[in-house]
Amino acid sequence: MAKPLTKSQLSAVLAEEMGSDKKSAAAALDAVCAVITREVSNGGAVTLPGVGKIYCRERPERMVRNPATGQQIKKEADKVVKMTIAKALKDSVNG
Repeated sequence: MAKPLTKSQLSAVLAEEMGSDKKSAAAALDAVCAVITREVSNGGAVTLPGVGKIYCRERPERMVRNPATGQQIKKEADKVVKMTIAKALKDSVNG
Protein backbone atom coordinates (compact mmCIF):
# COMPACT_ATOMS: atom_id res chain seq x y z
CA MET A 1 0.00 0.00 0.00
CA ALA A 2 1.33 3.42 -0.96
CA LYS A 3 1.91 6.13 1.63
CA PRO A 4 -0.80 8.81 1.75
CA LEU A 5 0.05 12.25 0.37
CA THR A 6 0.93 14.86 2.97
CA LYS A 7 -0.61 18.31 2.83
CA SER A 8 2.53 19.82 1.31
CA GLN A 9 2.77 17.03 -1.29
CA LEU A 10 -0.91 17.47 -2.15
CA SER A 11 -0.43 21.23 -2.46
CA ALA A 12 2.51 20.70 -4.81
CA VAL A 13 0.55 18.29 -7.03
CA LEU A 14 -2.45 20.63 -6.98
CA ALA A 15 -0.24 23.59 -7.96
CA GLU A 16 1.13 21.60 -10.88
CA GLU A 17 -2.37 20.60 -12.05
CA MET A 18 -3.65 24.19 -11.69
CA GLY A 19 -0.56 25.73 -13.30
CA SER A 20 0.00 28.04 -10.33
CA ASP A 21 2.31 28.36 -7.36
CA LYS A 22 2.26 26.17 -4.23
CA LYS A 23 1.14 29.04 -1.99
CA SER A 24 -2.11 29.64 -3.88
CA ALA A 25 -2.73 25.89 -4.18
CA ALA A 26 -2.29 25.50 -0.41
CA ALA A 27 -4.68 28.41 0.16
CA ALA A 28 -7.25 26.78 -2.14
CA LEU A 29 -6.88 23.46 -0.32
CA ASP A 30 -7.32 25.18 3.06
CA ALA A 31 -10.43 26.98 1.78
CA VAL A 32 -11.99 23.72 0.53
CA CYS A 33 -11.28 22.02 3.87
CA ALA A 34 -12.78 24.95 5.78
CA VAL A 35 -15.97 24.88 3.69
CA ILE A 36 -16.35 21.10 4.14
CA THR A 37 -15.79 21.38 7.90
CA ARG A 38 -18.29 24.23 8.28
CA GLU A 39 -21.01 22.54 6.22
CA VAL A 40 -20.71 19.11 7.83
CA SER A 41 -20.53 20.49 11.38
CA ASN A 42 -23.73 22.47 10.71
CA GLY A 43 -25.54 19.26 9.76
CA GLY A 44 -25.19 19.62 5.99
CA ALA A 45 -23.41 17.50 3.44
CA VAL A 46 -20.80 18.16 0.76
CA THR A 47 -20.60 16.25 -2.51
CA LEU A 48 -17.26 16.19 -4.28
CA PRO A 49 -18.01 15.10 -7.87
CA GLY A 50 -16.14 11.94 -8.75
CA VAL A 51 -14.93 11.46 -5.16
CA GLY A 52 -17.92 11.10 -2.84
CA LYS A 53 -20.28 12.64 -0.34
CA ILE A 54 -19.22 13.73 3.16
CA TYR A 55 -21.99 14.05 5.76
CA CYS A 56 -22.75 13.88 9.47
CA ARG A 57 -24.92 11.13 10.95
CA GLU A 58 -26.41 10.98 14.43
CA ARG A 59 -25.99 7.77 16.42
CA PRO A 60 -28.61 6.97 19.07
CA GLU A 61 -27.91 6.29 22.73
CA ARG A 62 -26.78 2.68 23.14
CA MET A 63 -25.29 0.12 25.48
CA VAL A 64 -21.57 -0.68 25.01
CA ARG A 65 -19.22 -3.10 26.76
CA ASN A 66 -15.97 -2.11 28.45
CA PRO A 67 -13.48 -4.62 26.96
CA ALA A 68 -11.25 -4.55 30.05
CA THR A 69 -13.94 -5.33 32.64
CA GLY A 70 -16.84 -6.68 30.56
CA GLN A 71 -19.15 -4.20 32.27
CA GLN A 72 -21.98 -2.75 30.18
CA ILE A 73 -22.31 1.03 30.20
CA LYS A 74 -24.68 3.42 28.48
CA LYS A 75 -23.10 5.61 25.80
CA GLU A 76 -24.81 8.91 25.07
CA ALA A 77 -26.07 9.79 21.61
CA ASP A 78 -23.40 11.35 19.42
CA LYS A 79 -22.60 12.38 15.88
CA VAL A 80 -20.16 10.77 13.46
CA VAL A 81 -18.77 11.98 10.13
CA LYS A 82 -19.31 9.54 7.26
CA MET A 83 -18.24 9.45 3.63
CA THR A 84 -19.89 7.61 0.78
CA ILE A 85 -17.46 6.95 -2.06
CA ALA A 86 -18.61 7.81 -5.59
CA LYS A 87 -19.12 5.03 -8.11
CA ALA A 88 -16.69 6.68 -10.54
CA LEU A 89 -13.87 6.47 -7.97
CA LYS A 90 -14.71 2.85 -7.10
CA ASP A 91 -14.69 1.92 -10.78
CA SER A 92 -11.34 3.64 -11.42
CA VAL A 93 -9.74 1.80 -8.48
CA ASN A 94 -11.14 -1.59 -9.52
CA GLY A 95 -9.99 -1.19 -13.11
